[in-house]
Formats: sequence, structure tokens, C-alpha cells
Amino acid sequence: MAVVTRFETYDVRFPTSRHLDGSDAMNPDPDYSAAYLVIGTDVGDGHEGHGFAFTIGRGNDVQVAAIRALAGHVVGWDVEALLSDMGATWRRFADDSQLRWLGPEKGVMHMAVSAVVNALWDLRAKRAGLPLWELLSSMSPEELVSLVDFRYLTDALTEARALEVLRRAEPGRAERRRALLDTGYPAYTTTPGWLGYSDEKLVRLSREAVAEGFTQIKLKVGSRLEDDVRRMRLAREAVGPDVRIAVDANQRWDVGDAVPWIRALAPFDPWWVEEPTSPDDVLGHATIREAVAPVRIATGEHVQNRVVFKQMLQAGSLDVLQIDAARVAGVNENVAILLLAAVFDVPVCPHAGGVGLCELVQHLSMFDLVAVSGTTTDRVVEYVDHLHEHFVDPVVVEHGRYRAPSAPGFSAQMLPATLTDHLFPDGPVWRAGAPTDDAVLDGVAP
Repeated sequence: MAVVTRFETYDVRFPTSRHLDGSDAMNPDPDYSAAYLVIGTDVGDGHEGHGFAFTIGRGNDVQVAAIRALAGHVVGWDVEALLSDMGATWRRFADDSQLRWLGPEKGVMHMAVSAVVNALWDLRAKRAGLPLWELLSSMSPEELVSLVDFRYLTDALTEARALEVLRRAEPGRAERRRALLDTGYPAYTTTPGWLGYSDEKLVRLSREAVAEGFTQIKLKVGSRLEDDVRRMRLAREAVGPDVRIAVDANQRWDVGDAVPWIRALAPFDPWWVEEPTSPDDVLGHATIREAVAPVRIATGEHVQNRVVFKQMLQAGSLDVLQIDAARVAGVNENVAILLLAAVFDVPVCPHAGGVGLCELVQHLSMFDLVAVSGTTTDRVVEYVDHLHEHFVDPVVVEHGRYRAPSAPGFSAQMLPATLTDHLFPDGPVWRAGAPTDDAVLDGVAP
């Protein structure tokens, strides 16, 4: 019997606050970080499972500790038993009677489950010799449904309805797979729009994005209305009338503030407004959406589980659903959310603004295209041009489209040198004088 023998965690951080990469109205000084996990076995094939939870600096050590708390559900377990029934494996993590009290199914523990579950999927895909998107797309509707925990969902999504969605998409799988391999998946870029960038950098990067083939960009908003109006005007002048500009408030506003702010930006034709208020405020999102229509409302990167997504869909709180590969509890829960979106006929445009998130979420959108929704209409995957060089299988974006990954796995594996150099606090990058998590307080670096 082959068993899991290694469960290694790393506190990996990148000093992105030095150049304000990733800056927004709520997070002015992020240091993109990964609470990183490697799962190894006693099988002699050399395959490992890699996964991580994304954070932005302080607290990454807490996230690492949460991942370690799940080791007992993996180390010493039969590899085949873990990987052959990933639905049962997911439920074992989610149902831990003591750790569940720390959620349930939300927050640091839930993100820890995502790191472990995604690492196991990475291992399973490597052992199958397939990229994850293709592994999932090759599974039968019945196998896919077995991954989903339907608890709390059946008033919106039943097993029978999920099977109906998947069976409806089944006949066109091969054709959509060929098209995906030929043309890739549509992307949009947030790279021009970080809030800390100067106007000149915003304009330059916006023009470069259009020249590179992107048909949609995204700007961060929410700090000062007059700044947002000016930046939106500059971006619209830079890209012209035919390029979509989404904006992202990163939860900055109360409901009463969001409506007039969005109306002030409406003359510049925002394609969507992202996270206008608290990610937990289902009814607040619905109120904002009704008041600012036809401007679209998008949210999801901080939505904590499939239940809140269900409620948002039921309440008409969003026009665009944004999954995150590492916020909810991994691949299994994201399959459930993709099925919910398909039932409500809402487009899915994933969040990927963080280290490694582009690498992961491309697989989920490509699976959705091939085996769930069957379409890319009004669907794009976020792209940020940061830190891909640290991955063994980095994303490839050409002419504004993600190329389908072909390497086996979930594209989650970082280079060994990265795990050494960026280890916090003793890796060479941090010893060389990057601001530490204790030094960067209140958005002011030393």
C-alpha cells in the first residue's frame, strides 16, 4: 500500500509592497504571499502534490499553521484511497468535528482545506499524466457530481439538476476542447490599474495592454471619488470606446456610498463594478445592483463558501460571479459553484489577482468551458503580470488569451529556489532588507 509520507509547509512571501504592485483602496501595501504545501508519498514515481493559500503578508504564518493542523488527515493515509474518491476526502476535511468549530466552512481553516485539497488534486493530475482542466473534463457527469457536497444547496442545486447541466454539456466536449487548444481562453488584465500607480503609469500600461491584445482591463477604485473619475477618464481616453474597463472597489463602500459613486463613474462605461461592499452583504449587493443597473455588479473573490454564492444568486446580487481557486475549499467546492452559476445562467469571471492564482484558476475556467457551461460568452479570466517566473509551469498569455496548459498537474508548483529565497523571515530576499510584516504598519513602509 502506497501512503503519504511528507507534509511540508512553507511561509513564502514576496515584497510587492516595494513597488505598490497589488495596491488597492483596502490593501495599500500588499506583500503577495503563499502559505505553501508539498505532499509527498513513498511511491517511487517522484510525483508530489503542491498547493497553497494566498494571503498578502501579515498572518501568512497563521495560515501555514492552519494547514499544518490538517496533516493528520493526510500523512499515513493510503494514497489511492485519498485520490480515488476526492468527494469523500473533501468531506473528511470539511467535517473535522473540532476544526470545523473554527469556521464552519469559512476563514483561515477553510482556506487551509483549499491548500490541502488542491495539493491532492495536483498529485492526482500528475499521476494521471494530465493537466487538471483536462482531468476534470474527462470525468463523467456522475463522477463530477460525486465531488460535490450538496448540503445547504438543494433549494437551488440538487444532484439531479447538476447531472442535467453536465449531461447537457457532454456532447460538445471534444469540439470545445479542440477549440480551447487552438485559440485559448479570453483574459483581461489588472496590471494597469493598481491604485498606487501614477497617472502616467496607468496610461502607459493601459495602452500596452490593448497593444498586447487585451479587450478588457481593470482599474482599482474607492479611495477618492475625484481621483477615480480622473483615472477612469484617462483610461478611457487611452484605450478608446471599444475596450471594456472594469473597476474594483475591493469592499470599500457602504451601500449608501456605493450607489452615487458608481453613478459618477457610469459616464465612462464601466463594464462591471467589483466588490462594491462587504462580501458577506448579500442584500446590500442586491440593492446596489438594482440601483445602478445597467452597470454590472461582480463579486466573489472574498465570498467564503458555496452557501453564500447560492444566496447571492438567489437574491439577484450579482451579474458576474468571480470564483477564487484558493478562497473556498479547493477544486471540489469550486465545481459546486460553477454548477450553481450554470443553473442561474450567470457568467463566471474568476479572480486571479495574487501570486499563483492565475496558474490555478485557468484550469477551472477551462473545465467550465469544456464540461459545464460550454461557453466563453462574456467570460474572461483575470491576469496580472506578476511573479509567474516563480512557477515550474507558469501561465502563458498570448494576444489577450490564456493558452491551455499541457503539463500534468494543477500548475501550482513553485521552483525550489523560490521556496528558499522567499522563505519568511530568513530567506535571502527578506534578509536583504525588504520591509518585514512588523515594519509595514498602517500602510506606511519604513
